[in-house]
Amino acid sequence: MSETGNTPSDETREREPKSRVQRLLSITPGDLVRVALISVIVGLVLAAFRVDPRRLWVDFFGTIAEAWSEFINISMDLVRWSVDYLFLGAVLVVPIWLVIHIVRSLGKRSP
Repeated sequence: MSETGNTPSDETREREPKSRVQRLLSITPGDLVRVALISVIVGLVLAAFRVDPRRLWVDFFGTIAEAWSEFINISMDLVRWSVDYLFLGAVLVVPIWLVIHIVRSLGKRSP
């Protein structure tokens, strides 16, 4: 017998692994909070692609197809925006970089 008063059968009962049903039904408050937070994040992402939850239940595949189309449109807009600002910045950055590169290369002495 141990010092805490537990009988050997109590100790072995504590060490037994939980059954599948016990593991399935063991939901903690932390699990519920985690699921709620993930649900809010996924909801925000879906809302960014203009997915309506009511339409999602009625026409799942049609709504997903529209969301995919919206994703492609947003991606293409992002690429267009990025290219515009790339060229705008390059108008200033490339000439400055060329001048610095030329000055550095002329300043170095060969051995």
